[in-house]
Order: sequence, then structure tokens, then C-alpha cells
Amino acid sequence: MKELTYEELTETQKKLLDAAEKAMKNSYNPYSKFFVGAAILTKDDKIITGTNVENAAYGSTICAERAAILRANAMGYRVYKAIAIIAKGQDFDTEDVVGPCGSCRQVLYEFSQISEQNLEVIMSTTKKDKIVISSIEELLPLAFGPKDLGIENNLVKRSLRVNI
Repeated sequence: MKELTYEELTETQKKLLDAAEKAMKNSYNPYSKFFVGAAILTKDDKIITGTNVENAAYGSTICAERAAILRANAMGYRVYKAIAIIAKGQDFDTEDVVGPCGSCRQVLYEFSQISEQNLEVIMSTTKKDKIVISSIEELLPLAFGPKDLGIENNLVKRSLRVNI
């Protein structure tokens, strides 16, 4: 993991984080009042965003990271290079970066294996004054994914009629 400033990011990383910030504003969070935005970068540099959507049946809530992946999947994209995540409270800015929850880490790892690369995870405070870049393998060591089930990536890719 490495900590950077916004100015130290590449132009692509800045665009990804800015897209996540824009998506964050559309959060549906009547219970937690916590806004989260995510933006995923496809293999052909398309940016697809998602935001958290809460539900009175709390287990039905969907995180921003999974919302971005579900949206990208619905659009035919399953091969990703990076994801950016940013969050804020209703009445406060985050002082530390917010990382993906365990469920999101598992989903990110699954698509990292499909993508055949260690997905870059960019995590930022609300004001973008503290940014941490990690990989999904750092965030979820000893993870379990399609390869552990004997599923070959080329087999997965052949079975997917998507934009890969």
C-alpha cells in the first residue's frame, strides 16, 4: 500500500476518483446518512460508477463498489484494471480513507481473477487530502476465487458474451 496526494495521482487515477466523487452525491442513504461513491475502470479505459443504496431490510443494502461492478456487468464489461472509492458523512468529511467491506473485497477479487490482474484499489478521504492505493490481493490476502474452484479464466471468458 502507498499513501499519495491527489496531485501525485496519474490523470487516469484522478478521473476515476473524480467520477467516484460525483457518483457519491447520488447515494441513497436514509438510514446511515453515509455517502459512498465508486468508479471502476474497464480494460478499455471506460469509467463506470456506482453508489451505495440502502434499504429498510439492512441486509438488502448494496455498497457502491458492488453497485459499480453490477452496473458494469449489466453493460457487458467484466475485465477491470482499477476501482476508486470515496466517502463522506452527512455532516462530516472522512478523516481516514474508507476501504471496501469484506463482501465487496470478495467480489472485487473474483473480477480481479477474471481480469487476470491484481486490481488496483484507490481509496480517498472526502477532501482527497489522503489517498491510499492498494491492490485487491493486499486487501484480501489468501483469497478464494474462481481459480480455486478449478475454473479457468479462458473458460469463464468464453462463456461470457460480454465486452472482454
